[in-house]
Amino acid sequence: MEVTGFFTAIIIGLIIGALGRLVVPGKQNIPIWLTLLIGVVAAILGTLVAGALGVDDTAGIDWIELAIQVIFAAIGVGIAAGAYGRRRIR
Repeated sequence: MEVTGFFTAIIIGLIIGALGRLVVPGKQNIPIWLTLLIGVVAAILGTLVAGALGVDDTAGIDWIELAIQVIFAAIGVGIAAGAYGRRRIR
Protein backbone atom coordinates (compact mmCIF):
# COMPACT_ATOMS: atom_id res chain seq x y z
CA MET A 1 0.00 0.00 0.00
CA GLU A 2 1.37 3.40 -0.96
CA VAL A 3 1.50 6.37 1.41
CA THR A 4 -1.39 8.11 -0.37
CA GLY A 5 -3.46 4.94 -0.15
CA PHE A 6 -2.74 4.72 3.58
CA PHE A 7 -3.89 8.29 4.21
CA THR A 8 -6.95 7.76 2.02
CA ALA A 9 -7.84 4.66 4.05
CA ILE A 10 -7.57 6.66 7.28
CA ILE A 11 -9.79 9.47 5.97
CA ILE A 12 -12.39 7.04 4.64
CA GLY A 13 -12.20 5.13 7.93
CA LEU A 14 -13.04 8.29 9.86
CA ILE A 15 -16.13 8.80 7.73
CA ILE A 16 -17.05 5.11 8.03
CA GLY A 17 -16.84 5.38 11.83
CA ALA A 18 -19.20 8.33 11.87
CA LEU A 19 -21.64 6.48 9.58
CA GLY A 20 -21.43 3.38 11.77
CA ARG A 21 -22.28 5.47 14.82
CA LEU A 22 -25.29 6.96 13.03
CA VAL A 23 -26.58 3.50 12.08
CA VAL A 24 -26.56 2.20 15.67
CA PRO A 25 -29.78 3.27 17.41
CA GLY A 26 -29.74 5.12 20.72
CA LYS A 27 -27.03 7.09 22.45
CA GLN A 28 -23.54 5.64 22.48
CA ASN A 29 -21.48 6.71 25.48
CA ILE A 30 -18.11 6.18 23.85
CA PRO A 31 -15.51 8.82 23.04
CA ILE A 32 -15.28 10.14 19.50
CA TRP A 33 -11.68 8.94 19.16
CA LEU A 34 -12.89 5.37 19.76
CA THR A 35 -15.58 5.79 17.12
CA LEU A 36 -12.99 7.00 14.62
CA LEU A 37 -10.61 4.17 15.49
CA ILE A 38 -13.42 1.66 14.99
CA GLY A 39 -14.11 3.29 11.62
CA VAL A 40 -10.52 2.88 10.46
CA VAL A 41 -10.48 -0.78 11.52
CA ALA A 42 -13.90 -1.35 9.91
CA ALA A 43 -12.69 0.21 6.66
CA ILE A 44 -9.70 -2.13 6.55
CA LEU A 45 -11.76 -5.21 7.45
CA GLY A 46 -14.48 -4.24 4.97
CA THR A 47 -11.94 -3.87 2.20
CA LEU A 48 -10.45 -7.28 2.99
CA VAL A 49 -13.88 -8.96 3.03
CA ALA A 50 -14.92 -7.21 -0.18
CA GLY A 51 -11.70 -8.45 -1.79
CA ALA A 52 -12.38 -11.99 -0.61
CA LEU A 53 -15.89 -11.80 -2.07
CA GLY A 54 -14.61 -10.31 -5.33
CA VAL A 55 -16.61 -7.07 -5.11
CA ASP A 56 -13.73 -4.72 -4.23
CA ASP A 57 -13.07 -3.38 -7.72
CA THR A 58 -16.12 -2.20 -9.62
CA ALA A 59 -16.75 0.65 -12.01
CA GLY A 60 -17.63 3.84 -10.15
CA ILE A 61 -18.33 3.88 -6.44
CA ASP A 62 -17.95 0.54 -4.69
CA TRP A 63 -21.34 0.55 -2.93
CA ILE A 64 -21.10 -3.05 -1.78
CA GLU A 65 -17.68 -2.48 -0.21
CA LEU A 66 -18.94 0.69 1.45
CA ALA A 67 -21.97 -1.15 2.85
CA ILE A 68 -19.74 -3.90 4.24
CA GLN A 69 -17.51 -1.28 5.89
CA VAL A 70 -20.46 0.52 7.48
CA ILE A 71 -21.86 -2.78 8.77
CA PHE A 72 -18.51 -3.59 10.38
CA ALA A 73 -18.38 -0.09 11.89
CA ALA A 74 -21.93 -0.39 13.27
CA ILE A 75 -21.12 -3.75 14.84
CA GLY A 76 -17.91 -2.34 16.30
CA VAL A 77 -19.64 0.74 17.70
CA GLY A 78 -22.38 -1.43 19.22
CA ILE A 79 -19.86 -3.73 20.89
CA ALA A 80 -17.73 -0.83 22.12
CA ALA A 81 -20.76 1.06 23.46
CA GLY A 82 -21.88 -2.02 25.36
CA ALA A 83 -18.44 -2.75 26.78
CA TYR A 84 -17.60 0.88 27.53
CA GLY A 85 -20.99 1.49 29.14
CA ARG A 86 -20.64 -1.51 31.45
CA ARG A 87 -17.11 -0.49 32.40
CA ARG A 88 -18.17 3.05 33.30
CA ILE A 89 -21.12 1.99 35.49
CA ARG A 90 -19.07 -0.09 37.91
